[in-house]
Amino acid sequence: MTNEAVPIELYGELEAGQQRRYVCADTPKISKGTLLALSDPRTAATSTGNADVCAGIASMDKEADDGTLSISAWTNGVFDMIASGTIVIGAPLKTAGAGNYVAAAGDASGAAVIGYALEAGTDEEVINCRISL
Repeated sequence: MTNEAVPIELYGELEAGQQRRYVCADTPKISKGTLLALSDPRTAATSTGNADVCAGIASMDKEADDGTLSISAWTNGVFDMIASGTIVIGAPLKTAGAGNYVAAAGDASGAAVIGYALEAGTDEEVINCRISL
């Protein structure tokens, strides 16, 4: 997969990004660095929507049909991510459609806000993002 979020700094105990473990389906491939959407019950899948409730960023590769039914996700750190539209420094961020894109959160609130921009950016530009879930 392209456009994976790239960890720059991981925070938390042992600087491991405060990983959380989620249930996931066996069938899809999930690449390390993929934004994950959260659904009930505590299930993670590749984010495909605008302002998904974010489970974190996949901290491992998960192959399709490998029998694995769980995945770990980073929830705390600074990541290089791709901007969707114009983002000003300090703007709250949300997931932005298919792929690993972030956009200014605008009217998004609560768990749809995944962090904030540490750099300003325009469409398709790589920027540092502080992710805190």
